[in-house]
Parts: sequence; C-alpha cells; structure tokens
Amino acid sequence: MSAALGVDEALLATLCRQAGLSTRWQDAFGRHHDVAAADLHVILAALDLDASSDAQARERIAALEAEAAAPPPMLTGEAGGTLLVPVKPGRWRLQAEDGGIGSGEAASAEGGQAGVVLPAEPGYYRLEIDGHEIAVAVAPTRCHTVADAMGAVGRSARCWGLAQQLYALRRPGDGGVGDFAALAIFVQEAAAHGAAAVTISPVHAQFSADPDRFSPYAPSSRIMLNALHIAAADPGSEAAALEGLELVDWPAVGRERLARLRRQFDGGAGDDPAFAAWRAAEGDKLESHALFEALHAHLWRDGGGAWHWKDWPAGFNGPQAADARAFARDHTAEIAFHAWLQYRADAGLAAAQDAARSAGMPIGLIADLAVGTDSGGSHCWSRQGETLVGLTVGAPPDLLQRNGQNWGITAFSARGLRANGYRAFIEMLSGAMRHAGGVRIDHAMGLNRLWIVPEGASAASGIYMRMPETDLVRLVRLESMRNHAVVLGEDLGTVPDGFPERLQHAGIDGMRVLWFERGEDGFTPPRDWTAQASAMTSTHDLATVAGWWKGVDIRHRLELGGTEAEEQRQLGERAGERTQLWKAVLDSGAAAGAEPAVWDAAPVVDAALAHVAGSACELAMIPTEDLLGLDEQPNIPGTTDEHPNWRRRLVEPVEQLLAGERTAVRLRRLEQLRGG
Repeated sequence: MSAALGVDEALLATLCRQAGLSTRWQDAFGRHHDVAAADLHVILAALDLDASSDAQARERIAALEAEAAAPPPMLTGEAGGTLLVPVKPGRWRLQAEDGGIGSGEAASAEGGQAGVVLPAEPGYYRLEIDGHEIAVAVAPTRCHTVADAMGAVGRSARCWGLAQQLYALRRPGDGGVGDFAALAIFVQEAAAHGAAAVTISPVHAQFSADPDRFSPYAPSSRIMLNALHIAAADPGSEAAALEGLELVDWPAVGRERLARLRRQFDGGAGDDPAFAAWRAAEGDKLESHALFEALHAHLWRDGGGAWHWKDWPAGFNGPQAADARAFARDHTAEIAFHAWLQYRADAGLAAAQDAARSAGMPIGLIADLAVGTDSGGSHCWSRQGETLVGLTVGAPPDLLQRNGQNWGITAFSARGLRANGYRAFIEMLSGAMRHAGGVRIDHAMGLNRLWIVPEGASAASGIYMRMPETDLVRLVRLESMRNHAVVLGEDLGTVPDGFPERLQHAGIDGMRVLWFERGEDGFTPPRDWTAQASAMTSTHDLATVAGWWKGVDIRHRLELGGTEAEEQRQLGERAGERTQLWKAVLDSGAAAGAEPAVWDAAPVVDAALAHVAGSACELAMIPTEDLLGLDEQPNIPGTTDEHPNWRRRLVEPVEQLLAGERTAVRLRRLEQLRGG
C-alpha cells in the first residue's frame, strides 16, 4: 500500500502513468530518484485527480482512459500523411480555411480507428466524420528556417545578430525605460552594421495595477504586451528625473507612464476608429485581458482586497462569471483604456519590426517566449482550463542548481491543452510571431516535459509531467511557416534523450553557449559546434565575458551568502578556466599572444566574440553586454531584491550605442567572420 492515504502502490503508479506523471526520474548526475507518495497525492489533487482510496483511484484511471479514447477537439498531423481518428471508419469531409472542401472514405486503421489522408497543403482544417467535427492542424515538415529567411534575400545562411534587453535602451524622452521607439532605432543601427536579427527580452504583459511585478519571465500574460514599453509623448519633470537614473525604477515608471497614457486616452486618443476596428478583430483574448486589468485594480489596488484572483469573491472567478460580466457592463471606459494600451503596444512593436525589415534585416526581431506566467495573472484567470492551477514549474537538481529550482510561475496543462483544442498555445505562438521574424522558446524542454511542483513547495517535491510533444512541435512548425518566423529553442540544462535531435529535425535551432561548450580537456573547438543552432557568448542568466574573466560573478555569489573559503576556491578554479579559454581562442585563431591579466578583459572579449562568430552554428547571437564589454549580467537566478535584476540601463543613448571605436571594430569582425 502507498504510505500516503492507503492507496495501492500499483494503482497509484498506473494513475500517474495515465496522467503523464513520471514517478521515477534521473538527475543530471545520473542518479535515479523515486517521487514520494505524499508528493504524488498532492500533485494529483492539484490536477483534479485526487485519489484517497483504491476505488477512487480506479475511477480516475477509467476517466483518463475514456478521455484518451474520445475524439478530441483538435488533432495534428503531417502534410500528405494519414491521420488516425478515434472514430468508426466512414465517409469524411475536410474543409480548408479558404473554404475549399475535400472528401473521401476513411480506411480502417490501427485499433479500429479511421485513417484519413491529409492534404499536402499545411494549414488548419475542419474534419467531419462519424457525426463528429474536429479541428485538424496539418503541419509542414519543418519550421521556417534561418536558411529560408536569408535565402529569400539572396544572402548566406551564415549570419549574426544581437541580443538586447529592451528596458536597458536609452532614448531622450523615454521616461526611464527602454521603449518600442528606442527599439526601432536600435534595430536600424544594428542593421547598418550587417546584423540579420535582434533578439529582445520578453515583452509580455505585466500587471498594470502592480508595477512592482516586473520580471519579464513571470508575466501576467504571454499573449498580450507590456504597456510600459509604449513610447508615451509629452514627458514631464518626473519622467525626466526617472530617465536620468542608472537603474529602471519600475514602480515609479509604471505609475508615471500609465498616468500619462491615461491622460492621452481620456483626451480623445481612445476615440480613434482604427482602434475600434483593431479591438473588434482581436476578440475574446483581448477583452478578457482588459477586463482582468480593470478588475485587478478595482478589487486589489483600489479595493484593498486579494492580489490573486483565486482569492477574489466567487462572482469574479473568470471572465464569464456573473459579477465579472456586470463589472464589464458598468466600467466600459476602464476596460477600453486597457484594450487601447494593447493597441498602442501592438503598433509600437509592429513599427520596430517594420523598421528592422526596412533597414535590410532578413529576420528582424526575434521575440522571447517565457516558459510560463504568474498564476495570478490574466492568462491563467481567463484560460483556467488550459493552465496548471495550484502548481508551479521549475527544474530538478542539475549542474548549475544542485537543489533544483522552483520558478514560482505556472504553465500549460497537458490535459487542459488537449481538452481545449490547444487554443491557448496557438494564441501564444501566433501572438509572439506576428510582429517578429522569429521566436526564442525559453526552456524548450517544456515541449517535452515540465517539472511541476506544488505551490509553495521546494523543487525537491516535484515530478516530471509529460507534455504532448508531437502535437506541440507540429503546431510550432505550422505557426512558424504561416508567420515566416524562425524558431530558436533554449535547450540548456537537463535535456531528455534525443530531444535536441528532434528539435533539429523540426527545423528548430538549439542554443550553443560558450561556457557550456567544453569537456574534461577544455573548451570545444567552435568548428565542432552544432551547425543548426544559435551560438552565443553568454545569456541573460550567465556571466558576461568580461565579468567571467574578472570573477565578478564569483564576487556576487559571496555577497549573496557564500563564504570566503568558497570564493577563494572558485577563484582558483577560474584561474585554470581562464587559461583554458585563452588556449581555445588561440587554437581557433580568434586571438594571439600571451594570456591577458585578470583585470584586462577587453582583449578577451574581442577574442570570445570572434571565437563564437567562427563557430559552425548558422546563427551567432551576441548579447549587447558582451559587444560593449560590460561586467554585469542582466539577471542572477535565484535572487530578487538582493540584486538589480532586469533593471540595468545602458549608459549611451541608443543612437550612439554602437558607435564606440572598439565596438565598431568588433562589429566589423563579426560581419567578416559570418560571411557577409
């Protein structure tokens, strides 16, 4: 019997297996672990699969089996392939988005299912068969690739770009935070030096009522945009003071920016017929977000109630709840304002992508898609059936985080996505791609499995939940093709066997980061890096090249609670690693001469950029922090108030950012090494 609640172990294991939960897992060190029965029960309960007795466990298993056997709202398939439909074989009718109709007789396939031959043209279809109507997503063989994007303008697939934290850009009149107008200038400057793309930090919607929440990787919604990046006109003295700060003061910027935008809206900007037309076209997803924003201000900020929607009165527990609908009828102007903010943000992002393409970038913007959202946000509130409620996601112990990580955010539910025809996932993809030439999927392993943890628990209480990888990757391929957007997948950390190869087969580029491209004998020669990948010197979560060379990251760890003995040990190890790095850049031809002193990072930055640019990867994405040779990284994982994460601003205004003499030399070498 199970130690928790007296459920038979075999039944509990069967229930978990049917629910896509792995009761045993292997960590990055090769050790196997069994998930405690008590943790299994908590997680199952959060998934609405609580089983406190053998009889209840059998009921849950039977219900899951019935779900799996029933025709779902959507099926995915391969262009020109055969789709297996869990219904009786018979006459079928398939309607395309353009109204075209095909029909035929389904063959009897495996398990008595119906086999329907799909068209060769990718797209979304409606299938009618055996009295059922099912949406069908027909996927192309692969994503729109870097080679596709570059070939369309007659350029080599071997290209490069910059990775930029949007909030860090400075523009006169920006009011204290980087905005879409500054981004439009930056992409034009980068294009003038030959860049094919600019990856930006996530621009997902945050909480207008609570600007203290500003982590780009813990948003309110991944289908809406951050209104604080709107370029607002007529800045006053407060905005000017905020603009002069070294760090972004998000709460002050949020209050000042939103007040200024509200004055514009009330002054007649909200009466624009173009806004009304755009709002009508956006439909339910926009209205639900705008309603949430207004409710969050009304119930929490102004009303003194609960911050999290789960603690609101029952009449507000979703966009269709009675009190929420009544509020919407009585507060039309407030809801219209939040819809207008999205209209302005959408236009600003579109203008930045237009600027990139007009300046000659074959790809342009690459949007960053966070792995999840804050469970108290608008997307979870409006799409509760498709997200994990009561559970957070993170990572098990690995080489970087030996205690694992609980990121404090939630993500999609595998069962919920299937039950709702993958609606929220498709919304998210199409939203991320519509004003970008590409998308970076944060923690791409989430397409295969998620490490889920009960809210408030440590990562050690987690378990892997299997995701419908085949369906999700097909939808990524389809949306990539429809939007002509390349796809990068962050495949760093504990990676499932065979997963990187499956991503490559789908046309999704992985990431190859300098710090991780090494073995027992030192750094891996860049000529041996994966060709179908994005090469990087570093990421927003890791030390910059200059910071790594000087040991800045080690000093930060001491400040955050490490001991002097640990610091000395790590500094000693770093000395050996510096020698290994310098040998690697000498061997690759990226540098010459003796190893620089620990305080002399500039020649190391020069060499590291050339080393990465000379890799076999088809795309090289260089963080602006490394291009400029900065010491500090944007984020230190595991910290909040202890470090100014997501707040550091660049010193120079955006028009002059790439104009420095040494920066210009680095840019010229990047262009030379990436084949022009």
